[in-house]
Amino acid sequence: MANLHIKKGDTVVVLSGDDKGVTGEVIATSPAEGKVLVKGANIIHKHVKPRKQGESGGIIDAEGAIYASKVALYCPDCKKGVRTKNDVSGDKKIRVCAKCGHKFD
Repeated sequence: MANLHIKKGDTVVVLSGDDKGVTGEVIATSPAEGKVLVKGANIIHKHVKPRKQGESGGIIDAEGAIYASKVALYCPDCKKGVRTKNDVSGDKKIRVCAKCGHKFD
């Protein structure tokens, strides 16, 4: 799969699904699968077995992966999820808001 338009640490808005409208920070990305983990979105229940003596098992809540196409980068100037374009300055590519021109990198 190609490079993602989202990076770890970005603030994103979920565009579709049960968590539509949720804003959260990207915890991890998986470019090979084209998925991202967003804090507070797509919460799954994980059944954990105790591995060591004294350790407790049970059901824990964790974030599940979401396709990167279902999230949009949050622009603090526009106050909503936006599309980005790449701006080349020197030899470095910078992500820029397509609406207002806010630089993300």
